[in-house]
Amino acid sequence: MAKKTVASLQTSSKRLTKAIKMVKSPKSGAYTFVESVMAPEAVNEWLSKK
Repeated sequence: MAKKTVASLQTSSKRLTKAIKMVKSPKSGAYTFVESVMAPEAVNEWLSKK
């Protein structure tokens, strides 16, 4: 019984991607990392934004 429940939970979950981008601070010039979890289709658009 439990195996069927686990299998159905795995197939109903959404695919998500974690994207990490380096952003340079205009004040100090230091780099910081910005992380976001999103759908795989939205990654390229998010990375191309400044």
